[in-house]
Amino acid sequence: MTKLTFIAHDGTHFDVDAENGSTVMENAIRNAVPGIEAECGGACACATCHVYVDEAWTEEVGEPEAMEEDMLDFAYDVQPNSRLSCQIKVRDALDGLVVRVPARQG
Repeated sequence: MTKLTFIAHDGTHFDVDAENGSTVMENAIRNAVPGIEAECGGACACATCHVYVDEAWTEEVGEPEAMEEDMLDFAYDVQPNSRLSCQIKVRDALDGLVVRVPARQG
């Protein structure tokens, strides 16, 4: 299992064990992380699973693809480290990944 840490807007930490091949968003929903709405269910058709990838992890996580960049236009308070969590696949190399949930979703 790969360890993920979600930090809610209020600073609460949610440490979860995630299966490789799942998405960061799926793990947020399974573990009731507040602030991840995932209205489209992971189809990259909304921006309600927006997260900020911790700076130490941005290179490993990688850049968003074109479709995700288009959807990020609808997200709230987009930063250079913004990603849609439905587009981040869990893998061994992401063990220890930290993401922060914004104050609200788009």
